[in-house]
Amino acid sequence: MSTPSFAVRGREVMATLLVSSIAFGCAGTSGATGGSAPTASSRGTPSVGPRTGSVMVVGGGQQGPEVFAKFIELAGGPDALIVDVPTAGGDSIDTSDGGRGLKNAGARNVVVYHTTSRTVADADSFVAKIANARGVWFGGGRHYRLVNSYAGTKSERAFQAVLDRGGVMGGSSAGASILGDYLVRGAPSNDNRLFNHPQYLKGFAYLRGVAIDQHVVARERLPDMHDSLTSRRPDLLGISEDEGTVWVVRGDSAEIIGRNKAFVYNGRDANDAGRPFLTLRPGDRYNLATRRVVSRAIDATPLTQKFVDNVFASFGDAASGGATVLVAQGGKVLVSRAYGIAVQRRFTPETGAPNFALQGLSAVLNAVLAPDSTGRISAASVRRVTGMGGTQRLAYDSTTKLWSGTVDDLYRFDQARLAQSTEPKGFGLDTQRGDVTQVVYGSGEGRRLAWVRYPGRKTTIIILTNDDRFDAKAAADRIAERLLAR
Repeated sequence: MSTPSFAVRGREVMATLLVSSIAFGCAGTSGATGGSAPTASSRGTPSVGPRTGSVMVVGGGQQGPEVFAKFIELAGGPDALIVDVPTAGGDSIDTSDGGRGLKNAGARNVVVYHTTSRTVADADSFVAKIANARGVWFGGGRHYRLVNSYAGTKSERAFQAVLDRGGVMGGSSAGASILGDYLVRGAPSNDNRLFNHPQYLKGFAYLRGVAIDQHVVARERLPDMHDSLTSRRPDLLGISEDEGTVWVVRGDSAEIIGRNKAFVYNGRDANDAGRPFLTLRPGDRYNLATRRVVSRAIDATPLTQKFVDNVFASFGDAASGGATVLVAQGGKVLVSRAYGIAVQRRFTPETGAPNFALQGLSAVLNAVLAPDSTGRISAASVRRVTGMGGTQRLAYDSTTKLWSGTVDDLYRFDQARLAQSTEPKGFGLDTQRGDVTQVVYGSGEGRRLAWVRYPGRKTTIIILTNDDRFDAKAAADRIAERLLAR
């Protein structure tokens, strides 16, 4: 398969041309509309992120409990007044169900804030209901609706006031993109493949000089930011995140949390090889003003990427069949690496595609299936498993009753299942170096595949290969011995 081109796709060329007179070379205007890239103040005043308070940028899809828990924490706790803004959802909005995710996570004081009337959005009586809010959450849908309803009104100023008093601003999917300065995919239509629209270029700018995209792995959007925007706007910092993944920003400092990957365009570190972006993972920290990685989650552990690369050195040749490995600890992803796997379509991470036959690891997934009274596995039961954690490519074969999947999806499932049970079914029990472990392998001899959990250490190691001779158990043991050295 050939490496995808960085060229602008045909249907986006017209939109890009339309904005050329607006978006290029407008010196003297604020972040998203031209001028040089912002730099950190010598006094330490944030130049990109909020001067007070916090911003949470969520990539859409299913959010784990860690996402809303962090939002509630930053708002000041369960009793803080939190504003749920579902307006981007359009006709699908059910205001009676507003703020469900926040309420399920423990928020006790949630107000639904919604109107499609700019007159209402500009009314003192409407704005008064959120005068003491400590958090604002923008839901998903189409972000042009947020612009139409609130941009330039007293409501928008009331949202900004939440940050000014030290609160938190957050949103998922469309509610993530609106948090940026330059608004991507803002076209007033349901065709969100249109990246730029001349009348919808300005977000609410809680992150100045930043453009934000979302759903980028699930919807194969990874080249779009470069192709349609950042390659022509070096002043703009582009950030994106996959589903269930979050940028938590305080000042100019950001940390990635959640279950998958985030991405940076126009950063000052080297991009990933052959790609127009740099990949970050949960636990990594980034400075939005200097546009550089501050630290990687693995840096604080005895494990190194070089050590892991050595464990999988035999997979450097594509003829080996390929391998992927994911190592996580305490919600931080230390390693997520592929070996001997070709570049995937539209830069989908090789840890997220292609699928591997899961063989014996299927036992963990099958343990969640619920057969009906006749013993049949229904499509709904399969969907329950594939929906656990927001998996994207996990697949079930009803004939063999086996699964195929990726390390990224198994980690999503792992985190969701752990939230429900500390002793998930399908694993065997073992003791290694005094630690009780939950283990399952591709075969009884520990070959080919390994899924090893150290619940007492909050550590997960997942190894997938296409080599029946590979000792996956020994590989997982080597990684654990280095990582968990006492």
